[in-house]
Amino acid sequence: MPRAAMIHARMEPELKQDVESIFRALGMTTTEAVTLFYKQVKMRHGLPFAVEVPDDELDTWQREEIKKGLEEMRAGKLIDHSDVVKRWADRQ
Repeated sequence: MPRAAMIHARMEPELKQDVESIFRALGMTTTEAVTLFYKQVKMRHGLPFAVEVPDDELDTWQREEIKKGLEEMRAGKLIDHSDVVKRWADRQ
């Protein structure tokens, strides 16, 4: 199928450069990345990722849990996901 449709978008030049650098590192062009995004939206009938405002408390807690988890993993101790969920529920 010939590619004839064009998309025009304005964005901050620095954002464009940063993202295009990531695309190059992934071995893809901006056109391929946008096409992939569109195909995912079509397939899922919506955005292919969650769009939400991060909860600062949750974010801070998750970062601390990740640090603890890495330390425990390095020490040979594995923790079940249900234990982490319980820690979050019991945090207050």
